[in-house]
Amino acid sequence: MTNNSNGKRLLYFYGQECEHCERMNPLIDKLEKENNVELEKFETWHDEANAKLAEEYDQNLCGGVPFFYNTKSKEWICGETSYEKLKEWALS
Repeated sequence: MTNNSNGKRLLYFYGQECEHCERMNPLIDKLEKENNVELEKFETWHDEANAKLAEEYDQNLCGGVPFFYNTKSKEWICGETSYEKLKEWALS
């Protein structure tokens, strides 16, 4: 789990069999390597505790996965997105 000195946590909620999530994985890997950031990953379809955590952050913003949440900026992304938008979200 990464908790940066500025208190920012980058949360990624996904489902194990989620096709949209699977398509995001290469972008997440690229983001982490190129920008020296780490996303905390929570599988929600088979883990009840992670599903509850996702609900706490979601607050009816998305209602599904993939769901990305930046604890510092309070910005979120619902569903698939481009690398550029993912990077902007992570670095905000």
